[in-house]
Amino acid sequence: MKILHLADLHLGKILQEQSLIEDQEYMLKEIIEIIKNENVEIVLISGDVYDRSVPPAEAVNLLDNFLKILIKELKIKVFIISGNHDSKDRLGFGSKIFEDEGLYIESKYNGNLRKVELEDSYGKINIYMLPFVKPIEVKDFFEDDLENNYNTAIHKIIEKEKINKDERNIIMVHQFVTAGTIEPERTESEILSLGGIENVDVSNFDDFDYVAIGHVHRPQQIGRKEARYAGTMLKYSFSEINHNKSVPVIDFKEKGNIEINLKELIPLRDMREIKGPIEELLKKENYELGNVNDYIKAVITNEETIYDAIGQIRRIYPNTLKIEIRNSKTINGGQEQDLNLQKVKRKSELELFEDFYKSQNNVDLDEKQKEIIKDIISEVKDETD
Repeated sequence: MKILHLADLHLGKILQEQSLIEDQEYMLKEIIEIIKNENVEIVLISGDVYDRSVPPAEAVNLLDNFLKILIKELKIKVFIISGNHDSKDRLGFGSKIFEDEGLYIESKYNGNLRKVELEDSYGKINIYMLPFVKPIEVKDFFEDDLENNYNTAIHKIIEKEKINKDERNIIMVHQFVTAGTIEPERTESEILSLGGIENVDVSNFDDFDYVAIGHVHRPQQIGRKEARYAGTMLKYSFSEINHNKSVPVIDFKEKGNIEINLKELIPLRDMREIKGPIEELLKKENYELGNVNDYIKAVITNEETIYDAIGQIRRIYPNTLKIEIRNSKTINGGQEQDLNLQKVKRKSELELFEDFYKSQNNVDLDEKQKEIIKDIISEVKDETD
């Protein structure tokens, strides 16, 4: 059985006020061609289907068309779990009806891992579906205190199941999965908490033949080759310009015999950085070396002030999303800014608010005010995670 693993589609993504819908539509068509060429029978989508909880209409239509081709035309079964960017209720709407068509959606953990049993010439294959969860969301299903610890919560969820290790088992999960002290490589487009409380160790999934992970944007394995972040199908930040995007196709044969092939994804428009004096960037012999329609971050190194730099650059590179001036003045000033930024990063949200409050009122927060602010910060974090 051939299975294609996707995650973090982030449909409806807007980058620097630029909608990526056209790029996403192009890439989904490329993925459909891979599915056809590889004779894929199952598609897994491990969370963050949409970029935000209330997706724009064009993102919903894009997913609708993608699923229609997979399920109706290609007769492929599709499995989807929710990620931290998805609305559990919206993504889960109609899920019971869709199952008759071969679309399985699990957006909420309800006390037991969802398991779907399939069969091929090698026997049974079980797909377990674990949507993104926070400890507070699952604590009512366990007697033990989870202590707001993600690893403990996931361990309890897996421990509760009776996994038949003689059968082939796959689990879909959308969490920050690590391997001991080894963390996956992250990018600036991913917001993750500090301190390790969100870490889920990959050893929790030892009973599974393949772990289909979502959440981190760079395609990579974690702990073992059969535990993989699919990564995003497109570059969603300039910190990803050196990444090569791919999609894993997993060929499941008999128990213990798994082949993983990474299929390269070529975008409609790449994301890259150009750097140098503006007069060099605008020379034909230089801009003809690449696709001028790529998404561009332009780093301009002129010492003198440039009139309408963004306008000049966009006349050649119409999809320029970011301009940065980098010269002796900005480098020296930037070093001081970096030092101040490091100080800010070491402070908690409460400490930052205390500093702001004192700067505005010339007095410190009292203890009662601190407790109110703590509650507000906690509430906002729960809504935005």
